[in-house]
Formats: sequence, structure tokens, C-alpha cells
Amino acid sequence: MAKFDVVDLSLKKVSEIELSDDVFAAEPNANLLYEAAKFQQINRRAGTVAVKNSSLVSGGGRKPWKQKGTGRARQGSTRASHWVGGGKAMGPKPRDYTYRPPRTVRRAALASALSLRAGEKALIIVQDFPSDGKTKKAAEALQKGLKLANALVVDGKDNQKLHLAVRNMGSFDVLPPEGVNVESVLRRKTLVLTVAAAKALNDALLKPRGKSQKSEG
Repeated sequence: MAKFDVVDLSLKKVSEIELSDDVFAAEPNANLLYEAAKFQQINRRAGTVAVKNSSLVSGGGRKPWKQKGTGRARQGSTRASHWVGGGKAMGPKPRDYTYRPPRTVRRAALASALSLRAGEKALIIVQDFPSDGKTKKAAEALQKGLKLANALVVDGKDNQKLHLAVRNMGSFDVLPPEGVNVESVLRRKTLVLTVAAAKALNDALLKPRGKSQKSEG
């Protein structure tokens, strides 16, 4: 188990916390981080680009002139791609870019990102983060108290006032433990966790893979 100092909002040590080595002290894996980052970014692609082919453009229901005897090249429809207003030949079609790596890969990637921040001494665990919902006071706590200019703050969804206060700040993000992901951790230089959030992440990433355990008897 890895030990981390727990501080208050003025960086004074108040206690210690033990967290799993597999989650907060693992060897960072660049391949896992790449797979998770690719997964998040590629899934934001809409894939809706499209053009009309000859079957979708309007008009052209009859031959523009008879097959023979006009001296002109034979034509079957004005919807052909070489006509002005005709369909586009071999144009792009809507497609689904969805990519989802296995759950074990996603969990291991997040643990790798958390361990990376811990190894860089860019992980701060605070006892708690009370807030009255005022952005100014939250900014003072983060910038003057914790001496940060850029960070991701993680605390439970029940601390709604903190979420309301921090989300208005351009250089800071705030998420509940359930919403923490690789991209959000890597986007900011420092990770700030409350004790409750650290335990929640630790327990979630150590949870066994959904196999039901039968009671013996």
C-alpha cells in the first residue's frame, strides 16, 4: 500500500492515507494511455459527413435525348456524376467511428494516469473541500491556499456548491469520482482529490470484473 499525505487547504499535513499500489503507484503505461485517449477523442467524431450520389439527387427520370441519331454522346440520365447538378461519384458516406477498448484496459489506463500524477508529485489529497458556491473563494483556496494555477479537482457529487464554484474557472476542472477519465487527468497539470474521492477511485479500480460469486454452503 502506498502512503500519501493528507493536507488541509493551506497545505498543512493533517494525516496520512493508504491507497493501493495498483491504482496510485503503478508503472505508467504509455500504450494504455494512448488507447484510452484515442477512445475518448475518436468517440467525439460525429461521422455525419455525406454527399448525394446519383440515386439521391432529384430529377433525371428520363433520358435527356434519344440513344441514336443526334450526333451527341449517349446519356442515360442527368443525375450522372459528370452532369452539372448530378450526383457525386464515390463521395463520403456517414459512418460510425465508435471505438471502445475492453474494461480492463480502460481501468488500467486510468490507474496509469493516476500513478503518473502521483509519481510527478502532482497529486494533492485534501481532507475535504468545503465550499459556499462562490467562485472567488474557491479560486482563493486553489490559487493561494494550495498554490495551484491549473488543476483537476475531484470530489463527490453531493458537494454541489464546489462543482458550481470551480466549473466557472478557466484553468480548473471539477468532476465527481465517477466521471474521472484519462483525458481529464492528463489535461490538467495537478490532480486534487478529497479523501473521499481518493477512496472511491481506489475502490472502483480494484473492483473485480463483474463475475457473481456464489455463496458456499
